[in-house]
Amino acid sequence: MLDSRILNNFETLYNAALEASGSDATAMILATAGADGRPRSRVVLLKHFDAKGFCFYTNYESAKGREIAANPAVSLCIHWQGLGSGGGTQVRIDGYAERLSAEVSDVYFATRPRGSQIGAWASLQSQTLDSRATFEARYAQYEREFAGREVPRPPHWGGYRVTPDRVEFWYGADYRLHERECWERTENGWQSRLLYP
Repeated sequence: MLDSRILNNFETLYNAALEASGSDATAMILATAGADGRPRSRVVLLKHFDAKGFCFYTNYESAKGREIAANPAVSLCIHWQGLGSGGGTQVRIDGYAERLSAEVSDVYFATRPRGSQIGAWASLQSQTLDSRATFEARYAQYEREFAGREVPRPPHWGGYRVTPDRVEFWYGADYRLHERECWERTENGWQSRLLYP
């Protein structure tokens, strides 16, 4: 569980970023490393968070899904350029990813636009695609299959929660005199320390 001071600080920053940037504030870099140890990163969207961690959704059979299955240690980085000065505000989150329950994933999936729901069925995410026409044909196939009824969540699609063991708040300042506050989970709870910029 996150220390309430970490959660409260993140929530304050997140709400300010939403007000300043709208949905762009939910973008975060997810870095994974599979069994080969090679790091890979991409942008995902933060969909919800609480004291247990930070959640995003994807295809479990995608490259990131396979890498998380092989090595659940991941890193998140969120950068809000519009907050503060001298480079904005950044939050780095290191921890372990695990799948959310089917029930939680079902609830979120039901809120997605219908086109996105059908897309989750049609896309063989990260696999080689011979032509755009092939993908469009798959999309049309699932449109026909689910015509006139709700689109169920594909079994290969759902959410992950990243449970942190390290969180760093980075506040940009002029002349690169930034402020960095690092929180780490220890046997005695969460401990904080300042870092040189």
